[in-house]
Amino acid sequence: MLLSDLKIQEKAEIKAIRVSGRQGRRLLDLGFIPGTIIKAIRKSPLGDPVAYRIKGTVLALRKEETDLIEIRRIE
Repeated sequence: MLLSDLKIQEKAEIKAIRVSGRQGRRLLDLGFIPGTIIKAIRKSPLGDPVAYRIKGTVLALRKEETDLIEIRRIE
């Protein structure tokens, strides 16, 4: 499943990032590392971007970025 499929207030574990180069490095630098827990916090009024809590920080990502991150939902 992709990060863009995660519903608000759900948690997941990052499994993989499907991009390399500058964009992949940026996501890794922001803390999107396999094994890290992430939680969807809220959507913007128009639905994109979405705010996520990762490692104690809240970051907003657009759908085209979240479509690159594979996750496993945590119950």
